[in-house]
Amino acid sequence: MRRLREILRQKWVLERPHRAVAESVGVSPGAVGKVLARAKAAGLSWAEVEDASDEALEARVYGSRVAPTHDRPKPDPVWIHVERKKPGVTLELLHLEYLEQHPDGYRYTQFCEHYRQWLKRRGLRMRQQHHAGDKLFVDYSGKRPTVVDPKTGEVTPVELFVAVLGASSYTYVEATPSQRGPDFIASHVRAFEYFGGVARATVCDQLKSGVTKSCRYEPGVQRTYEEMALHYGTTVVPARPRRPRDKAKVEVAVQVAQRWILARLRNETFFSLDALNERIAELLEELNDRPMKTYGGRSRRALFEETDRRALMPLPSTPFAYAEWKHVKVNIDYHVEVHRHFYSVPYRFVHERLEVRFTAGTVEIYRKGQRVASHARSYRAGHHTTNAAHMPKAHRAQAEWTPSRIIGWARTIGPKTAELAEAILADRPHPEQGYRSCLGILRLAKRYGEGRLEAACTRAVAVNARSYRHVEAILKNGLDRLPQPGVDDEEPQPVDHGNIRGGGYYH
Repeated sequence: MRRLREILRQKWVLERPHRAVAESVGVSPGAVGKVLARAKAAGLSWAEVEDASDEALEARVYGSRVAPTHDRPKPDPVWIHVERKKPGVTLELLHLEYLEQHPDGYRYTQFCEHYRQWLKRRGLRMRQQHHAGDKLFVDYSGKRPTVVDPKTGEVTPVELFVAVLGASSYTYVEATPSQRGPDFIASHVRAFEYFGGVARATVCDQLKSGVTKSCRYEPGVQRTYEEMALHYGTTVVPARPRRPRDKAKVEVAVQVAQRWILARLRNETFFSLDALNERIAELLEELNDRPMKTYGGRSRRALFEETDRRALMPLPSTPFAYAEWKHVKVNIDYHVEVHRHFYSVPYRFVHERLEVRFTAGTVEIYRKGQRVASHARSYRAGHHTTNAAHMPKAHRAQAEWTPSRIIGWARTIGPKTAELAEAILADRPHPEQGYRSCLGILRLAKRYGEGRLEAACTRAVAVNARSYRHVEAILKNGLDRLPQPGVDDEEPQPVDHGNIRGGGYYH
């Protein structure tokens, strides 16, 4: 149209010859003549040409174009868009199904063109095609709800977790205390249970709870997050840093949650996180039942039943239990420390570096991916949890001794031996400190016999001796054969000897 207007301007305003106009505009002289002839036949003047729009000028010069009339039924773009999300469905297959219903319908090229034009009018991008059961997108809302402490009145902001399935836009929303690892993983577990299945991939932002090392090409997925994905059979696909279009589906879902859930909570007060989540669950059901104009009035729930539900992978028999990992070094006492409690490992791993996986109820220790020890979780700081099988043979034999067992062995030798053993164990700050002394005394029976040992223990008890060395000295010097000291012994008689001066000498 710019050329048409320029030809008429140069001829009627500048009065240039045909050849000069043709050379300036880039057409043939004959084309210039035809334009002038049509303009004159239409009765146009330069004033009318100058004020007319391009479409109106073309219609005056060349006549209005009559769009060809077709009685062919047009394909339903909403039906195409929904069906394409189902596994294995292609545009070619949908075109064949369209022709089965309308044999005189559009051919494949025009069929696809109608669909593309419909997509352009709705601002949708062809870059991402969401298939049923393929991806779950997760993110946190920048705008957060609040919980009020009923005692102090303190207002605490909490996080809003949003998960959405790519094909149906079926959405899950909940409030959590934080974005830390335990809350992040627990939100995924509850989202999977809400959907009743698991998508093949989970797309998340590169937050620290899910990604250990942010990278555009090879982000490092957090160990527990990766373990959770393995438990459910899905895979974690972090979006690129600062590329929200990689997870545009959840970006829109977050905006929808802010408008249709958070906005409706603005005048309500909640005194606990449970009360807040109960109200969010009510509004979430309404959100998933709302009809969507883009999909011909279908709701998210209806699309979910048509597309995602059958395509999702089944849930495992047990939900994932949150676990943390820690690198530890085995101490010389073949124990490792987890939150100030000590757990045993086989003694042959002393000084080695191992990995510990601990949940709320269990502690597992791994070496090069192989589990070498497992214990029930204990929260008693400073205490030990020891498996006897992890101990060396000598330590195990020592650990098997108890005060009652030692005293029982001593009683088989004699009552005074048992009395001495009880006195030694009671005399020590800790009973285990007397084990060695008692065992040494009891083993003297092999060298001197049980009778002599009982006599030696009788003398040791009488003189208040409380050690292995005393009993051994009594036996070695034969004091056990002498008359036993007692309270009824006669008073010692003075010795009459010339070298003894006596008390009178000093008066």
